[in-house]
Amino acid sequence: GLGFNIVGGTDQQYIANDNSIYVSWIKKDGAAYLDGRLQEGDKILAINGKDLKDLRHKDAVELFRNAGCYVSLKIQRRLQPQNGPVGHQGDGESGGLPLAAILVPGLVLAATAVWILLRYRQRL
Repeated sequence: GLGFNIVGGTDQQYIANDNSIYVSWIKKDGAAYLDGRLQEGDKILAINGKDLKDLRHKDAVELFRNAGCYVSLKIQRRLQPQNGPVGHQGDGESGGLPLAAILVPGLVLAATAVWILLRYRQRL
């Protein structure tokens, strides 16, 4: 996966009267965590150019599951002011998350480790 959970949607509003999709949790050492740009509380406006406005939660989850190796997110950063309600800054568009830059080397390392383990076992 991409290494984070989402909440929200038309059927499971995270914030009253707001159908938006939000990042609820980022898995430590997951792709999004290692990339470092996505934060818990960020509103996700689009994935790979597909607008997430007014989607049911399960439909948004399917878009993330089928996003592929190269994922670009348009987000709105959530600010936590010292006093007062939570605000939002601008349109918060990120440059996208090139998760393949993290996932591919990770898969290569895992495959190499498995290969070494199998070769070691053959020698026993």
